[in-house]
Amino acid sequence: MTTAPRARVARRPVHGVLLLDKPLGWSSNDILQKVKWLLRAEKAGHTGTLDPLASGVLPLCFGAATKFSQLQLDADKRYEAVMRLGVKTTTGDAEGEVIQTRQVSVSNADLDRVAPLFTGLIEQVPPMHSALKKDGKALYEYARAGISVERAARAVTIFDLNMALVIEDKAPVAIDLIVKCSKGTYIRTLGEDIGDALGCGAHLSALRRVGTGGFAVAQCVTLQALEAMSEDERLACLLPVSFMLADHTVVTLDDDNAARFLSGLRRRGPWPDAARVAVYGASGHQLLGTGHVAAGEVIPGRLLSPIEIEQIEAHCKTRPQATASCT
Repeated sequence: MTTAPRARVARRPVHGVLLLDKPLGWSSNDILQKVKWLLRAEKAGHTGTLDPLASGVLPLCFGAATKFSQLQLDADKRYEAVMRLGVKTTTGDAEGEVIQTRQVSVSNADLDRVAPLFTGLIEQVPPMHSALKKDGKALYEYARAGISVERAARAVTIFDLNMALVIEDKAPVAIDLIVKCSKGTYIRTLGEDIGDALGCGAHLSALRRVGTGGFAVAQCVTLQALEAMSEDERLACLLPVSFMLADHTVVTLDDDNAARFLSGLRRRGPWPDAARVAVYGASGHQLLGTGHVAAGEVIPGRLLSPIEIEQIEAHCKTRPQATASCT
């Protein structure tokens, strides 16, 4: 008996940002491909990976929004984590093999003592089990082959660090962490380093990203909820592309200057210098792209194409509620 071939999904232009509460067990790319299929989107990208053992806020960009995904890569992050005390693993998390166990004797006073060591500007050595590349090859590939390579320490910033002991049978077994940090921070490494400073070692047993940039987990939709929706309901979960640029200064151009700006030309106007601006057409809601202002000129950066602008406008006219929040 022959099996009928699966019907190909008819892709379509989709533009916007979907805030997904990534479930455990999925890689960031696998979940991206799943949601891209659910939306039948032509083009998609994520804004930085979350490990399969991590859950939480994962902004997914579609269409024109992919042009601004780097902004979320650079954004500050907020995490909730559990750090198991007394056990070190090969990977720094629960996936690795146990390489050391030690007795735990940790008090709240010990947490108060080490907290300043891991607050503010600190240095971290990236873990071997990471996607950073050495000679064109990901570090985790070396690690899986049993090879350890030299890694330079990198400066990261821990803006806020809150730690609370988890007590079981009157003994400390773990630490609950709440962390606000800069891009490039490895929470696994932070947990390991705190464990070493406490003298007992530790590994990360749970990790949840609760915020990235201006996005919070309360704004996110789950995969389960998304799967249960109709196509129109899924599209209604998309935030406009402009939500990626919420912290940018707004510059508005008339029709003539908008057309010239979209062709890559600088435009002169009464604007103060600004490092990051979001540029809109005369209507005030038609996003043209980003740039910066210097010496009275707005200088193009990342631009939407005329086709993308037309598609977004058409979508807004046919589905005026398509940017409603979805939880």
